[in-house]
Amino acid sequence: MSIMGIIEREFEVPANVQLSVSGNTVSVKGPKGSLSRQFDLRRIKIIKKEGSKYAVVCEYPRIRDKAMVGTIESHILNMIHGVISGYEYKMKIVYSHFPIKASVKGNMFVIENFLGERSPRKTKIVGDTKITVKGDEITLTGINIEDVGQTAANIELATKIKGFDPRVFQDGIYITSKGWRGTR
Repeated sequence: MSIMGIIEREFEVPANVQLSVSGNTVSVKGPKGSLSRQFDLRRIKIIKKEGSKYAVVCEYPRIRDKAMVGTIESHILNMIHGVISGYEYKMKIVYSHFPIKASVKGNMFVIENFLGERSPRKTKIVGDTKITVKGDEITLTGINIEDVGQTAANIELATKIKGFDPRVFQDGIYITSKGWRGTR
């Protein structure tokens, strides 16, 4: 909603989720866990309306402020969805000749025998992301969409082939689906 000089984006917080704002930090607690994040709220305010409704508000917004209002609202909604149902990314191991072996060791994801290489490729698991490997399927789950998405991107990037034609050498680990866990 936009009234002369004020831009406001309303959203509703479900009953099983608690949202709190203190200074620049927004915290969300739900059945799956809790998340907190710091925002740059110089000109933007997060206010509680009646009941379980909240709003991200900016008075006399500039172009950048208008964009930030929508961005902050989207981040908060992603946090709410994360603590309610979590996020799940599915990846697939693809190879033509050398079988790729993938495993989790501590906070590292290890890819062995990629294109017949003797030394394993390793990538970092970001945040509290859980990874399960079953055959050629890899499942990444977590409540923070940014951590799960960055871990999936790190795995894809670790198996990037350089110096060869990607149309011929299609080996790698690729994202096949991403979204909320359970029903959508």
